[in-house]
Amino acid sequence: MTSYGTIPTSSAPGPSTNLEYLSRAKERIKAGLGTRRPWKLMFNFHSLRLPSSLADVFSRVRTNVGFFRMNYAIIVLLILFLSLLWHPISLIVFVVMMAVWLFLYFLRDEPLAIFNRTIDDRVVLIVLAVLTIVFLLLTKATLNILVALLIGVVLVLVHAVVRKTDDLFLDEEAAGLMTGVGGSPGSISS
Repeated sequence: MTSYGTIPTSSAPGPSTNLEYLSRAKERIKAGLGTRRPWKLMFNFHSLRLPSSLADVFSRVRTNVGFFRMNYAIIVLLILFLSLLWHPISLIVFVVMMAVWLFLYFLRDEPLAIFNRTIDDRVVLIVLAVLTIVFLLLTKATLNILVALLIGVVLVLVHAVVRKTDDLFLDEEAAGLMTGVGGSPGSISS
């Protein structure tokens, strides 16, 4: 009988290589999201109070933006994503650019090299940011994107102004223990 052919295994990367890449990607995403603070801590209603002075406003904004940085980024990106639901082309561009960001910036293990020249991470960051903005603006949803970003920034600033910062330093230790980052001398890490 005739044979239908064989599957080459030596020239193509094996499934273990793909699994290793996916495993590394998953770990890097987990590490990036590890800086996210618990939502319960962010929306603790007992910690909401108007500031007493203008200096207190600036201090709160600086502390809260530093502490809830990943949460704020997630909120702004979610608002931007929701605003693009009525613009399918913009939504597709947004999702494609997020994939490009993941592969070219967040999930890289080695420096990016083009024509045997190593490209600095800052250059990659600037080029990706400019390309993302340009491609989204070319989809003719400019007003929608700007309004969504404005709403996101206003919500972040309102939260950063009204959220007291007195308890954040104590909760930083607890948040680190809850996410597995750090640990106390008596804790057993696996």
